[in-house]
Amino acid sequence: YRLTPQECRLIMIDPKMLELSVYDGIPHLLTPVVTDPKKAVVALKWTVREMEDRYRKMSKVGVRNIDGFNARVSQAEKKGEKISRTVQTGFDRQTGEAIYETEDLDLEPMPYIVVIIDEMADLMMVAGKDIEGAVQRLAQMARAGGIHVIMATQRPSVDVITGTIKANFPTRISFQVTSKIDSRTILGEQGAEQLLGMGDMLYMAGGGRIQRVHGPFVSDDEVERIVGHLKLQGVPEYLDAITEDDEEDDEDGGSSGRSSGGGGGGNFEDSDDPYDQAVAVVLRDGKASTSYIQRRLGIGYNRAASIIEKMEKEGIVGPANHAGKREILVPTEDDKF
Repeated sequence: YRLTPQECRLIMIDPKMLELSVYDGIPHLLTPVVTDPKKAVVALKWTVREMEDRYRKMSKVGVRNIDGFNARVSQAEKKGEKISRTVQTGFDRQTGEAIYETEDLDLEPMPYIVVIIDEMADLMMVAGKDIEGAVQRLAQMARAGGIHVIMATQRPSVDVITGTIKANFPTRISFQVTSKIDSRTILGEQGAEQLLGMGDMLYMAGGGRIQRVHGPFVSDDEVERIVGHLKLQGVPEYLDAITEDDEEDDEDGGSSGRSSGGGGGGNFEDSDDPYDQAVAVVLRDGKASTSYIQRRLGIGYNRAASIIEKMEKEGIVGPANHAGKREILVPTEDDKF
């Protein structure tokens, strides 16, 4: 309620397809609720890349966290200034002195991103190593970049809550469990096995102190009313790159790219304009997504996103559907033959 979709975005991963699917369609979502465990791995890897990209941006501006970054960007917008930095581009051949140039940075405020994983056990069964590595990196590093992870499981065993994951989640909550061993797995000490159920829980803050608190009951009717209210505020703007499998695209794109060879679309491909090249790639390969253009042309995500938006305005591709996919509205190379 406190943060708008421009200030906070959500990625919800729900392999059980029951708990979080009710929130599908709220404007805060970055992608539709992810129910496929394999897509969940892709979404977590995207989040890691987003974290690294955010740290690069913050390093250029010279700030330590997302709050400092957003404050600098909003301050520059109010004054009508551009954020710039001085970079060394080489050395003078005659004097040997360093040559510096001023680089303008085109930056926008970054929203908080909260990743909610409902059932960790199912994901660990499908892709344990990939999931554990991605969650570990996010838990270790992503906080300063404004990315936070909330993880839940109904099976608190050591093969789900590994030592690596446990060490990187300082804040923990345990509901009633069946044994002292499960309590130690979650909290590091016993006590959760004596809880009464029905929302009775132990809360451990970052400092390690444990408090006994009681969680409220939220009925399905209340959740539906809240979701309905949020949906009235706006429609979600999905990023198709979050759940897009890189390997599938590379295989499909590579084969279609080779088969088309020097076929049609040559006028666009001969152009030096990245937009024309992107149009040629989309018409040739039949794939219209930001991350696909980003990889094929070797350009940044923001530039690829603006190219996709321009294609949508000019009627080459349609708007993103509920799954983040776009329909190509003009004939592709395959349609012509």
